[in-house]
Amino acid sequence: MSEAQRVNWFNSMGISRLGASLTARDIRELVAAELKRVEQEIHLESVASVDAVTAISRHLQGNGGKRLRPMLLLLIHRLFGPTKDAAIRLGAVVEMIHAATLIHDDVIDEAQTRRGQPSANAVWGNQICVLGGDWLYMQAFQMALRERNFTILDVLISLTQMMVEGELIQLERIGKIDVTEADYMELVDRKTASLFSACARLGALVGGADDAAELRVADYAWNLGMAFQLVDDILDFTARESVLGKPVGNDLREGKVTLPLIYALAEANPAERELVATVLRDRSYQRVPLKRILEMMRRYDAIERARQRAHAFTDKAREVINSFPESQFQRALFTVTSLITERDH
Repeated sequence: MSEAQRVNWFNSMGISRLGASLTARDIRELVAAELKRVEQEIHLESVASVDAVTAISRHLQGNGGKRLRPMLLLLIHRLFGPTKDAAIRLGAVVEMIHAATLIHDDVIDEAQTRRGQPSANAVWGNQICVLGGDWLYMQAFQMALRERNFTILDVLISLTQMMVEGELIQLERIGKIDVTEADYMELVDRKTASLFSACARLGALVGGADDAAELRVADYAWNLGMAFQLVDDILDFTARESVLGKPVGNDLREGKVTLPLIYALAEANPAERELVATVLRDRSYQRVPLKRILEMMRRYDAIERARQRAHAFTDKAREVINSFPESQFQRALFTVTSLITERDH
């Protein structure tokens, strides 16, 4: 979307240019005090009786995470009134669940780096990290249990099942070239969008929102999560390694076929498909350099098509959040949609 188109969009949606020009820092400042409390909660609750688990938790905390998920929970919570202590605790819960998934993902993917630093499994080994991730899951659920709210537990249990099923489905598809767009969207729903949606539901739930409003913000966040993952998968092919914090082209090297590549493969000739198949078999770019894959993707405009698909999800998210009364938090959530698609890491 060009700048002129973006201005027209904001105007058509009835959102002021001031709202459109919010920066990531502006938005973060709206809940900065709450995020500081979330950090304190995570720090306190990440102390285990086993030193290695505490060390892994501290390693992830100090590794440059954006805390996007608790920030989303808090911004949505503030749509419905002042901050409640339950929102702080649940912000810590969702971040700890997210951290547990990252630990397990890195073990499964045999990743060596995370956000430009050595991954936890590279430092402590797979066995300790699997158990450390399990501990974080259980600690997060123990924290949630203190709220004595079955709806909160239901949201978190359903979320965890979705994410674990997503990881299992991804493992089944590793190395396969015939992944469809529908297959890909199912995976993104389970592994990423479901967590965004759960954050929104939890923020609304403890904020006193009614059922209809809770479903609307869940829909907003689900679309935001879908767009977020699509942009992540685009950046895997287009970003610089120093900015991305991990090797470029890493998904394909790990045997994962993501949306940009799905679009290119749909148009590719047999020889071009064999290039991709070779990388999937080798798990490296030694025989087929990454630049040849990128050339093929450019030939079929695959990156731009994937980017337009991401914009379709953020357009839907904007429509949903625009149905809420205007406030600084509503404007922030509206603007987040553009920040998601325009980021470089």
